[in-house]
Amino acid sequence: MRVMGLDYGSRTVGVSISDELLMTAQPKETIWRERESKCRRTLARISELVDEYDVGLIVVGLPLNMNDTAGERAEAALRFRDMLSGRVSVPIVMSDERLTSVEADEMLARMRIPREDRKQYMDQLAAGVILQEYLENHRKEIAEIDSKREK
Repeated sequence: MRVMGLDYGSRTVGVSISDELLMTAQPKETIWRERESKCRRTLARISELVDEYDVGLIVVGLPLNMNDTAGERAEAALRFRDMLSGRVSVPIVMSDERLTSVEADEMLARMRIPREDRKQYMDQLAAGVILQEYLENHRKEIAEIDSKREK
């Protein structure tokens, strides 16, 4: 089993996938769309990746405000989760993603990626940060999901 991390944005969804040992998150791709309301192809691509990589759990970033409230972007991420749950048969959990884009941008800066070229990597790298944090902090929950899948 692998775990998928998603960073949902208004025009992109960053995708990361764990290794089979559930130790590390690797940025996979960025799915682009014309408008936020155009999610059909995005959902189809995620479903393909779930099947291709034997994903047993999806972690979607939840962009809470710094005061722990759910604003417009968090509500959009929750709506996306609900749409995705109709397309895939694996559990989907939300995970606090505050400052993951900042961390991803800092990583790209350290790699000396020019600012104008960062967008193509930013979302998948942010998805990797979301997933890596989840892998490190939720081992017990992941193990329980994996054991249920094996039965």
